Amino acid sequence: MIDTHAHITCDELFPQAEDVLQRARDAGVERILCICLNPEEVKRAFALQEQYPWLDIAAGYHPGDLYELDEKAWNDMERIVQDERILAIGEIGLDYHWDDVDKETQKQAFITQIEWANRLHKPILIHMRDATKDTLELLKAHKQVNGIMHCFSGSIETARELLAMGMYLSVGGPLTFLNARGIPEVISQCPPDRLFLETDCPYLTPHPHRGKRNEPMYLSYTCDKLAEVLDMETKALNAHLRENYRKLFHI
Repeated sequence: MIDTHAHITCDELFPQAEDVLQRARDAGVERILCICLNPEEVKRAFALQEQYPWLDIAAGYHPGDLYELDEKAWNDMERIVQDERILAIGEIGLDYHWDDVDKETQKQAFITQIEWANRLHKPILIHMRDATKDTLELLKAHKQVNGIMHCFSGSIETARELLAMGMYLSVGGPLTFLNARGIPEVISQCPPDRLFLETDCPYLTPHPHRGKRNEPMYLSYTCDKLAEVLDMETKALNAHLRENYRKLFHI
């Protein structure tokens, strides 16, 4: 299995990173894409990657963190994402659920980071919450590269628009929730060669472990549910997902 969205270097998980990664390996996770939201997390990821070469790295500014960024922070991140060890730009996007950052600031930050990805020919990892219309419009207007819609939970119409743009859809723990109805229905209509799995750890722990801190070792629960939704054997599904990862990230 491949976990395409894990916050291994966040403050909550990083102190136990070696144990977290060992538990992941023991559970059958062969690769993890570590999502870094600031330069300090990137520094941590580079150090971990020396010991765990199966740890890949993405970096970018989350829309909820923009209020605390100055010009130096932007210059630092623009320099960081040029490093060949950074496979993707993200997670970036729009989040209108909270009022911490105004919409225009989020839009400009999103465009700026899409343009970095276009220039560097690196995929983008998109966070989209309560902002479907604006996200789709900005992607259509600015993106030249493909990428992943992180923890997708939108409608089938939105899924079709994204797939038509060349984007992939990633599903996480919410797919397994007992009250999940819309997500399985939508994902069942998506081709396996355009899907990914993720944990978004330490968040969104899958059933039956909801309430615990999430880790990549729990990825199998989401994997099994996705195989059920797609009516596929787990082994065949993971073969598709590994090929998707190879194609998108040139691994």
